[in-house]
Order: sequence, then C-alpha cells, then structure tokens
Amino acid sequence: MKIAVAFDENEDVFQHFGHTEQFKIYETDNNEIISSKILSSDGEGHSALAKMLESENIDKLICGGIGGCAVKALNEAGIEIFAGISGNSDEAVKALLSGTLEQTTSPNCNHHGEHHHHEQGHSCGHNCH
Repeated sequence: MKIAVAFDENEDVFQHFGHTEQFKIYETDNNEIISSKILSSDGEGHSALAKMLESENIDKLICGGIGGCAVKALNEAGIEIFAGISGNSDEAVKALLSGTLEQTTSPNCNHHGEHHHHEQGHSCGHNCH
C-alpha cells in the first residue's frame, strides 16, 4: 500500500491540501513502513495534485484542510482520504497503520470569509469543474 502525506518543512502534516508543495510517500507492507520518499509538487491546485497522486498509485492520503473540489478529485482517483490531521507525518502514518487514525473524508477547509486571498483560478471547495 502507498500512503501520501501532505508534508511541510517541519515534517508535519501540511494544513492546506491545495497548496501542498511536498508529499511524503510511504510504501508499506503488512502494516509496516518499508520505505519513504519526498515528492515535490508545484502546489498547483487540487485537480493537479490529485492527478499527480493518482499517477504515483497512491492508495491513501493524509492531510490537514481540504476543500470539496479536492475531495471530489481524490474520490474520482480512488484515493482514500484522512483529512483534518495534524502533527508529525510519520506518527500519522503509524496511527493509520495501527487503525487508530480517525478517518474524516468530508471537506474541512474553513478559511472562507477570513482575509485570505486565493490566486486566480484557485478554489477551496467552490466552483468545481
């Protein structure tokens, strides 16, 4: 099984899926981590990130905040989502493998209405195509 974690420079779960610049990809077997690597992305938006993860044959994604468009794109790619997760990425994967990571598959991007500006063309759960 391959697990991707939206990853930040502190080795924690990155909190905004659509802006993820790196994923830590874990290969597992018999509920044990057998290898990991860092995969860089352009942080180009939900659809591009979902396609990239699909091309890496990812089975499960661990992330922080995620919008409705990303959930839709990942569901279409057959990637199981564990959203709303925070803390160390290695620990999150170990919790998933032991069955103690709580699964949330619903959009949880909650910064709308705050003074948060999106780049042109970026959406966090709105206007999915």
